[in-house]
Order: sequence, then C-alpha cells, then structure tokens
Amino acid sequence: MGYEIFLKKGEERRILAGHPWVYANEVARIEGKDRNGSLATVRSLDGRYLGRGYINHASKILVRIFLRGNEEEGKQLFFERIHAANSYRQALGLTDAYRAVFAEADDLPALIVDKYGDYLSVQILSLGMELRKKEIVEALVEEFSPKGIYERSDVAVRKKEGLEERTGVLYGEVPEEVLFRENDLLLSVDLRNGQKTGYFLDQRENRLSVRRYAKGEVLDCFCNSGGFSMNCAMTAEHVLALDASPLALERVKRNAELNGLQNIQTVAGDAFELLRRFHAEGKRFDLVILDPPAFCKSVSEVKDALKGYLDINLLGLKLVKRGGFLVSSSCSHFVTMPLFEGMLKEAAVRSKRRVRIAELHAQAPDHPALLADEETMYLKLFVLHVE
Repeated sequence: MGYEIFLKKGEERRILAGHPWVYANEVARIEGKDRNGSLATVRSLDGRYLGRGYINHASKILVRIFLRGNEEEGKQLFFERIHAANSYRQALGLTDAYRAVFAEADDLPALIVDKYGDYLSVQILSLGMELRKKEIVEALVEEFSPKGIYERSDVAVRKKEGLEERTGVLYGEVPEEVLFRENDLLLSVDLRNGQKTGYFLDQRENRLSVRRYAKGEVLDCFCNSGGFSMNCAMTAEHVLALDASPLALERVKRNAELNGLQNIQTVAGDAFELLRRFHAEGKRFDLVILDPPAFCKSVSEVKDALKGYLDINLLGLKLVKRGGFLVSSSCSHFVTMPLFEGMLKEAAVRSKRRVRIAELHAQAPDHPALLADEETMYLKLFVLHVE
C-alpha cells in the first residue's frame, strides 16, 4: 500500500481552498510505505480524501498535491497538463517567447518551462518531478516539437529536496545563442549561462509600459541582459545600463546591436556604490529603473531585505529629476505588496520628494498566480512620478 498522509485537525482548510503544499509539521500520522518521491494520498484527520502528490521526506514540503480527482499519473497526464498550459498562453496571443509552464499555477508543481522560439528551457525543482524527467521531456517534445531542450536546474532550492544542481541538453541540440522577439524587439538569450532560465519573461508587459516614460536620460539599474534598456532606448535620448555582471552587459551590447540601437551605454559595478557616486557627482536622470534580484529567499531575511530596498530606492529617488519617474520592482514573494509599498512610502519621506503612483503592475499573464497560493504572486512593480 502506498503512503497515506493524515493531516492534523483543521490543517485541511488551506488544502481544500486550493493550496497545493502539505508541510511536514501539518501531518498527524503517515500510514503505508513506498519509495521516496512516490505518489502519496493526502487525507484530513477523519479520513476525507484531499488529493495526491509526490512525497519527499527530505523536504519541509512533504507533499505537493496536483491530483484532486481520480486522474492517473504518467506521460499522458503530463502531456494533457502541458497542453492545457500552452493553450492558455496561445489564447493570450503569445507565440515566440513565453513561460509555457509555471509550476503549481499550471498543476505541475516544481516544473518550470520557458519557450524561446524553437527551444525550451526547463527547471525541475522537486524529487517527484526529477524521477519523472523522461516522461516530462517526452510530453514536451510531443507538444512543442522543439529543436532542443536545455535543463537549468542549477538553483539552490534543489538542495532542500535532496537533489544536486544540474544543467545540460535534455533533447536535440541547443546553440550558444537563441534569438526571440519580445514586443517589437529582437533579443538574444544564452540558455546555458543566462540567469534563471536564461531571461526574465515575467516583466515583458511591464517593460513595454515603462517605455512611455522613457524620455531624455534613463538609468537602468540591475539591467541584466537589457530588457528594460532596449525598450527605453526606443524612445529615450540616452540609456545608461548598469549591472555587476560583465557577461550580462555583453548581452546588452549584443541586443543593442541586433536592434540597431546606438544610444545605450553600459557600466559594470555595484549598483549601491555607483548610485551613491552619481548622486555625489550631481548626476540626475529623467527615469530611474530599479529591478534588482530577490533580496530575500526566506521569511527570516525579510527585515534585512527591506533595509536593502529602502537604501536603493532612497538613492534612486534622489537621482530623479523633478517631474521625472522612478520604476521600482521586487521579485520576492516574501516581501509582500503591503511591505513593499510601505518601504516606498518611507523612502519618499526620507528623500523629501512628493511622490505619486502612476502605475502598478504584477507579473506577466503567462506567469499566472493562484488565489489560494500566495507564493505564486511574487512580482510587484511601481511607476512613481517624482516632484
């Protein structure tokens, strides 16, 4: 008999509401036996069926539920879920580059799939999915007929699942450079060495929205491969793209070349140090963009993260010309919208600037969020008018 997981009294409420995770400390008892990573049935304390998912005794997330009825696991189920996820993206009008599978939000926990033209970039973040990698790849090939699939499971969260970090070609061939279109731009991505799955698709619509504010001098901090920089360069006089990674800045230059943009300048260095230097030198910008990596990856780091966000946003506000704009973003779900907005209010007070909210955005719609799973709503972006 396989694993039967019985929750403590009352712990089933969150699961019944649609949340897919069962934490180890919510479990009253475990009956049955099977291998780690096998399919486990989850029940309330009184035995009511709640769902099934893959179990991992090495993780604080004991079970990731993705079956609520009598579905059979296997390649056919993976294909049906992947097909449904891709059909949703196609209904949004997305064709070239988009997140094709967003883990729990697509009933495929711990599986991330990004599409870049004829190539796929994949992250597998749990033991259960790792053990079924072959079936997942076969289903992806059936749905997308890609020229190549590259695995980017080189993330620290795998260690919490007892897994090693992995990268490599899973199917076909993957070139060093893949070209794709975002908005009206031709962009280059390095699926092997780029951050995360190669590029940050979750800001696609936000980058286009920010373009309308790109006039005069623009400063794009933490620019990575230049998504915001490229969009701003379409309308601004000059864009200064700043990042600590020389490799990322080479990608910015390549993307500028692909689009014939000659008004982008790159600078390598620590954003905090460079912004302080710019302020001391009296430099000011019509638009400042702050899109840093996640400053915290656990609840215990939130306090320190907010200090970092406050510091960088205070510096950013001081660099904006009167009547200009600050774009500020956070991609950490631990820093909630109320916390992030509160930090921005404090930064405005300390900067002694009058600040108005012009726009407020979340992640792109190909990164859908579950109402029952707050972890899937992670991106926040404010466009602030600074007087």
